[in-house]
Amino acid sequence: MRITICAVARVRDDPVAEICRTYQKRLPWDVDIREVEVRKNLSGEKLALAEADLLRAATPDRATIIALDGKGKALSSEDFAKRLGRWRDDGIAELAFVIGGANGLHRDLVKDAHMTLSLGAMTWPHLLARAMLMEQLYRAHTILVGHPYHRA
Repeated sequence: MRITICAVARVRDDPVAEICRTYQKRLPWDVDIREVEVRKNLSGEKLALAEADLLRAATPDRATIIALDGKGKALSSEDFAKRLGRWRDDGIAELAFVIGGANGLHRDLVKDAHMTLSLGAMTWPHLLARAMLMEQLYRAHTILVGHPYHRA
């Protein structure tokens, strides 16, 4: 299974990038992080729409799209692992997680996603969201293979 994380904003050499690289090395799945940036001076609805267009373009063809959104479904780590396992076992070859910018994802992109996932009730910076997602992907993998990393 291939996983693509399509995210607004470029993370260069900061702790978030290092966290993502660490989990990429640990995961058995090929995880590609594609970063997009709107280079025009936009705001509000126009910015959200421009970001959505860039995220759609960065999403692999035929990928099952999971939108990260605060109004999405909050899953426990175990339930997230089960969901990933089901997708894997059902032959889903490509997953794409989309993470919006500081103002979130455009509603049309959320509506078109196969699933909308929340990382919890709290609001998280969009840059931290990708690091948290990477950790949860790794945690899900360890749950699926019975590794003791997850202690719940």
